[in-house]
Amino acid sequence: MWKPEHRLSAQRSGLRYPSDLTDAEWAIAEPMIPPARSGGRPRDVNVREVLNGIFYVLSTGCQWLALPKDLPPKSTVHHYFMLWDWDGTLERIHHALYVAVREHEGREASPSVAIIDSQSAKGAQKGGLRSTRRALMRARRSRVASGTFSSIRSACC
Repeated sequence: MWKPEHRLSAQRSGLRYPSDLTDAEWAIAEPMIPPARSGGRPRDVNVREVLNGIFYVLSTGCQWLALPKDLPPKSTVHHYFMLWDWDGTLERIHHALYVAVREHEGREASPSVAIIDSQSAKGAQKGGLRSTRRALMRARRSRVASGTFSSIRSACC
């Protein structure tokens, strides 16, 4: 149940976007960010802003092109998103923030009870998406399965 103290702790009104990291969240996430590769150009991007950009896209569901101009360029944010999804950094950050929120609320780090309805059980049997990246990608369609493509090809060639 939402109590006034819960609402106050969950309030994100002082941030630029509700999806931005607070200083406390950044303190948890920062040590999990892999260091820049040795050799080559030094990293000149603000990694906190990159993470804010990733969280913005994930929380709003907007397209990469619709990323606000005050965040890093979409190509930079997308590059780090793909890299950190591949090496498990996003999963580690999510888990650490999840545990911190539960402990802040006075709960155990991992839930001891789960409620599964019939729809969740059906979805779990078929297997869910492995990664966040696949959930954001458009489904690929075969050109052969597309009647439009085959009719255009036969008409023009």
